[in-house]
Amino acid sequence: MLGTSLDYSSYLARLQSELRRVDPAEVKRLTELLFAAFEKENTVFVVGNGGSACTASHLCEDLGKGCLRQEDLCDESRRRLRVLSLTDNVGWLTAIGNDCGYEQVFVQQLMNFGRPGDLLIAISGSGNSPNVLKAVDWANRHGLTTFGMTGFNGGKLKQLASTGIHVPLDDMGMVESVHICLVHWIVDDLHARVNAIGRYAKAG
Repeated sequence: MLGTSLDYSSYLARLQSELRRVDPAEVKRLTELLFAAFEKENTVFVVGNGGSACTASHLCEDLGKGCLRQEDLCDESRRRLRVLSLTDNVGWLTAIGNDCGYEQVFVQQLMNFGRPGDLLIAISGSGNSPNVLKAVDWANRHGLTTFGMTGFNGGKLKQLASTGIHVPLDDMGMVESVHICLVHWIVDDLHARVNAIGRYAKAG
């Protein structure tokens, strides 16, 4: 917990330096995958636990609404990104957790919804969350593209996911802060791509 040893100014300076260390190519790769999903009308799924579950929900909400210009939010003719956070259905999560075990809470939902060509974004600071890893493994075996967002040494997720963003830092709070900062730029960049001249498609 860096905040226990760094004062406020030092903490912000460290956060800024960690953001600069992230590989820009990894971040841009995610926007490319999201734009491809939009164009092909594939579904984007997002998973995570704890703070990463909150990031998954936040990313899902921003992507679901953020591809649209403000004036087009209520225009039903505008195509939207198909995106779903698998962290948000409390009834389903608790039923699966109770009946099959917590490791199954994401993969069981993917079995219902996931199709070849879809994209799974898996967020795990440690990279070792069993329920996230099971979802990624299933997705890899069923034709989905998998993208991991990790911290620390990347854990098993960094090796298992097709590609990803890695924040090489041993502090969960700051890893999560970096992830959510990147999420906002990713959504903005996707918005710009979708709304570029000639690229803003109507629903088909």
